[in-house]
Formats: sequence, C-alpha cells, structure tokens
Amino acid sequence: MAGRLFVRGFSTVLRLRSHETARSSQRVMSTAKGIPTDDEQATGLEQRALRALKEGKDPYSMMKPKSYPGTKEEPHIVPGIGAKRLVGCVCEEDNTAVVWFWLHKGEAQRCPSCGSHYKLVHHELPH
Repeated sequence: MAGRLFVRGFSTVLRLRSHETARSSQRVMSTAKGIPTDDEQATGLEQRALRALKEGKDPYSMMKPKSYPGTKEEPHIVPGIGAKRLVGCVCEEDNTAVVWFWLHKGEAQRCPSCGSHYKLVHHELPH
C-alpha cells in the first residue's frame, strides 16, 4: 500500500515538473522574436540578391526576360558575366526538345534550328 502511494506521488511530481518545463520554454519562445525571416538569416550572395530585389533590380536575371521578336535587328537579349554563355532555345511552343548552343559576345547569332536571333549583353553582378 505504501509503495503504491509512493509511486503515485512520484509520478504526480514528475508530471508537474514536465508541465513547468513546457511552460518555461513557452515563455522563452514568446519573448523572443520567433522564427527569423529570409532577410534576417540571409548572408553573402543571397543577402546581396535579396537587397537588389528590394531595390527593384534583377540581380541574376531570375525574372522572366522582356520579350523580343528575335529578328536580326531586335534579337533576344541574353545577359552574361563572361564572353560566352550556353543558351537553350525551345523553338516551338509545344516542343519538348531544347536546342542548346553557345552564344558568344559580339554580333547577334542565330539558333541553328529555328533561326531566332540572340545577342549576349554584359551584365554586372550586385555588390
């Protein structure tokens, strides 16, 4: 009989202590700011890219590019940080194959499959 009372009393004390621990951790979480946002935890290149996006810039050409007709006079503009860039052209709207070719700095170049023109333009990375 005494053993049962001891076990019941001990388990009650444990439940109360675990409840207090849970309450204290809730108190700590509620006084802190909570989960940090992307801006608060971003570092390095990610932080520079987020800052540029806030200023209205497109740091790594992540947005959909402006549409051009693709003629020799008005080629599709491809931003790049080097002298050449690999370009993929989906020649027809419902085509499942992508035609890949190297685009070099200088004059506009044609897609070998559909004849659409592309031009490489130098693009600066954000600081």
